[in-house]
Amino acid sequence: MRVHGLYDELNRARHGRTWQPHDFVLGFVGDVGDLAKLTQAADGVRPAPPGNGLGHELADCLWSVVVIAELYGIDLEAAFTTTMRQLEESITGDLGKGTTR
Repeated sequence: MRVHGLYDELNRARHGRTWQPHDFVLGFVGDVGDLAKLTQAADGVRPAPPGNGLGHELADCLWSVVVIAELYGIDLEAAFTTTMRQLEESITGDLGKGTTR
């Protein structure tokens, strides 16, 4: 959130306003697009774009998710733990039934 605060200062100085939560979501979508291009490049589907690498874009995406969760008051650790438990139970149940999707 320290970097978020720095971005607030920079955006206020440059544009006279800070980003709203939806702006961070739009930024995240852009980061996911960059990530998609880099994974295609890593898999040999397209030429590597100039700029940062896959690790950088993954970190950008993770940072965006953390900031968005904070801005919307989501306990991300608790949500992640609950979601992973639910997925594990669902997948385990399907495996026990011999069900495939």
